[in-house]
Amino acid sequence: MTEYRLLTIWCIEAPLEAVYAAIHDTPIWPVWWPAVKKVEEVAAGDPDGLNSVLRYSWQGKFPYRVVFQVRATHIERLVAIEGTVEGDLEGIGRWHFSRQEGASVVRYEWHVRSTRWWMNLIAPFARAMFIRNHGMVMKQGAERLAARLGAPLVSQENIDLMTQTAPPMRAPARVDPEFKVPRS
Repeated sequence: MTEYRLLTIWCIEAPLEAVYAAIHDTPIWPVWWPAVKKVEEVAAGDPDGLNSVLRYSWQGKFPYRVVFQVRATHIERLVAIEGTVEGDLEGIGRWHFSRQEGASVVRYEWHVRSTRWWMNLIAPFARAMFIRNHGMVMKQGAERLAARLGAPLVSQENIDLMTQTAPPMRAPARVDPEFKVPRS
């Protein structure tokens, strides 16, 4: 199975409550997010949606659909929504919400593996294409959400976390003047 660890960051000049409500209300995503072809409720969960199971059908620019179910495993109003993914992809999706400099910041982490044989077969050659397609889908989502809320989209960024290198080690903020190198 081919693994993907992707991070998308949206910054929208809209109230956090409105941004959170639009993301939380996934059954209406097909109304404003063209790549979301269908959302079906499999299990309702509690009144906040915890333990709900939804089946999603997505299609980006390429002529294939990806279908998977998401079970909501963590919902913290205005802070986070998390779910486990099963189907053509399996893993975890996490939405994080915050405010920064007068804008709502949405961070979406997508840590999944492909279970489709053909995707795994061509992944050594097509992985970058799959990631670009995900980036286009997420960019479209940011633009359409901002338009739906009548708010400016300040920024939108997609990051492949598997190609990022670790940040360089930093020197300690302060050196202890009493520290002596032991002599042998």
